[in-house]
Amino acid sequence: MTNHKIYKMSFADIYPLYVAKAEKKGRTKDEVDEIICWLTGYSQEELEDHLLKRSDCENFFESATNFNPLSRLIKGVVCGVRVETVEEPLMQKIRYLDKLIDELAKGKTMAKILRHE
Repeated sequence: MTNHKIYKMSFADIYPLYVAKAEKKGRTKDEVDEIICWLTGYSQEELEDHLLKRSDCENFFESATNFNPLSRLIKGVVCGVRVETVEEPLMQKIRYLDKLIDELAKGKTMAKILRHE
Protein backbone atom coordinates (compact mmCIF):
# COMPACT_ATOMS: atom_id res chain seq x y z
CA MET A 1 0.00 0.00 0.00
CA THR A 2 1.29 3.44 -0.92
CA ASN A 3 1.62 5.82 2.00
CA HIS A 4 -0.36 8.82 0.78
CA LYS A 5 -0.26 11.94 2.95
CA ILE A 6 -4.06 11.94 3.26
CA TYR A 7 -3.98 8.59 5.09
CA LYS A 8 -2.42 10.23 8.15
CA MET A 9 -4.53 13.40 8.02
CA SER A 10 -7.21 13.68 10.67
CA PHE A 11 -10.68 13.01 9.27
CA ALA A 12 -11.81 15.85 11.57
CA ASP A 13 -9.71 18.25 9.47
CA ILE A 14 -11.24 17.05 6.19
CA TYR A 15 -14.83 16.80 7.39
CA PRO A 16 -15.43 20.60 7.58
CA LEU A 17 -14.29 20.88 3.96
CA TYR A 18 -16.99 18.40 2.91
CA VAL A 19 -19.60 20.33 4.92
CA ALA A 20 -18.46 23.69 3.49
CA LYS A 21 -18.60 22.34 -0.08
CA ALA A 22 -22.14 21.09 0.49
CA GLU A 23 -23.37 24.23 2.27
CA LYS A 24 -21.89 26.47 -0.43
CA LYS A 25 -24.31 24.75 -2.83
CA GLY A 26 -27.33 24.96 -0.51
CA ARG A 27 -27.03 21.47 0.97
CA THR A 28 -26.71 20.64 4.66
CA LYS A 29 -24.34 19.15 7.23
CA ASP A 30 -27.04 16.57 8.00
CA GLU A 31 -26.93 15.42 4.36
CA VAL A 32 -23.13 15.13 4.53
CA ASP A 33 -23.46 13.06 7.72
CA GLU A 34 -26.11 10.85 6.12
CA ILE A 35 -23.81 10.17 3.17
CA ILE A 36 -20.83 9.39 5.41
CA CYS A 37 -22.90 7.06 7.59
CA TRP A 38 -24.44 5.35 4.56
CA LEU A 39 -21.04 4.74 3.00
CA THR A 40 -19.12 3.67 6.10
CA GLY A 41 -21.88 1.94 8.04
CA TYR A 42 -21.16 4.17 11.05
CA SER A 43 -23.97 5.45 13.24
CA GLN A 44 -24.15 9.20 13.82
CA GLU A 45 -22.61 8.62 17.26
CA GLU A 46 -19.73 6.60 15.82
CA LEU A 47 -19.06 9.33 13.24
CA GLU A 48 -19.03 11.98 15.96
CA ASP A 49 -16.73 9.79 18.09
CA HIS A 50 -14.21 9.53 15.22
CA LEU A 51 -14.35 13.30 14.81
CA LEU A 52 -13.78 13.87 18.54
CA LYS A 53 -10.92 11.34 18.66
CA ARG A 54 -9.44 12.97 15.54
CA SER A 55 -9.00 9.58 13.87
CA ASP A 56 -6.74 9.70 10.86
CA CYS A 57 -8.28 8.84 7.50
CA GLU A 58 -6.64 5.43 7.43
CA ASN A 59 -8.15 4.47 10.79
CA PHE A 60 -11.49 6.09 9.96
CA PHE A 61 -11.98 4.08 6.77
CA GLU A 62 -10.29 0.84 7.89
CA SER A 63 -12.46 0.77 11.05
CA ALA A 64 -15.60 0.92 8.90
CA THR A 65 -16.30 -2.81 9.02
CA ASN A 66 -19.82 -2.36 7.61
CA PHE A 67 -18.72 -0.42 4.53
CA ASN A 68 -21.74 -0.26 2.22
CA PRO A 69 -21.66 -3.01 -0.44
CA LEU A 70 -23.57 -0.68 -2.78
CA SER A 71 -20.43 1.45 -2.94
CA ARG A 72 -19.49 -0.70 -5.95
CA LEU A 73 -22.19 1.24 -7.83
CA ILE A 74 -20.31 4.53 -7.35
CA LYS A 75 -18.78 5.42 -10.68
CA GLY A 76 -17.40 8.50 -12.34
CA VAL A 77 -14.57 10.98 -12.09
CA VAL A 78 -13.65 13.15 -9.13
CA CYS A 79 -10.46 15.23 -8.96
CA GLY A 80 -9.49 13.79 -12.35
CA VAL A 81 -9.60 10.22 -11.05
CA ARG A 82 -12.06 7.54 -12.18
CA VAL A 83 -13.17 6.12 -8.82
CA GLU A 84 -14.08 2.65 -10.01
CA THR A 85 -10.56 2.02 -11.31
CA VAL A 86 -8.63 3.05 -8.18
CA GLU A 87 -6.65 -0.06 -7.28
CA GLU A 88 -5.71 0.72 -3.69
CA PRO A 89 -8.73 -0.18 -1.50
CA LEU A 90 -8.18 2.58 1.08
CA MET A 91 -7.74 5.28 -1.55
CA GLN A 92 -10.81 3.99 -3.38
CA LYS A 93 -12.91 4.39 -0.21
CA ILE A 94 -11.67 7.97 0.16
CA ARG A 95 -12.45 8.69 -3.50
CA TYR A 96 -15.92 7.16 -3.10
CA LEU A 97 -16.68 9.67 -0.36
CA ASP A 98 -15.24 12.50 -2.45
CA LYS A 99 -17.49 11.46 -5.34
CA LEU A 100 -20.63 11.29 -3.19
CA ILE A 101 -19.99 14.74 -1.69
CA ASP A 102 -19.36 16.04 -5.22
CA GLU A 103 -22.72 14.62 -6.32
CA LEU A 104 -24.40 16.29 -3.34
CA ALA A 105 -22.85 19.64 -4.24
CA LYS A 106 -23.98 19.20 -7.84
CA GLY A 107 -27.60 18.94 -6.71
CA LYS A 108 -28.32 15.22 -7.07
CA THR A 109 -31.12 13.87 -4.91
CA MET A 110 -30.22 11.87 -1.83
CA ALA A 111 -31.98 8.82 -3.32
CA LYS A 112 -29.61 8.89 -6.31
CA ILE A 113 -26.55 9.62 -4.20
CA LEU A 114 -27.34 6.73 -1.85
CA ARG A 115 -27.87 4.41 -4.82
CA HIS A 116 -31.46 3.50 -3.96
CA GLU A 117 -32.59 1.11 -6.63
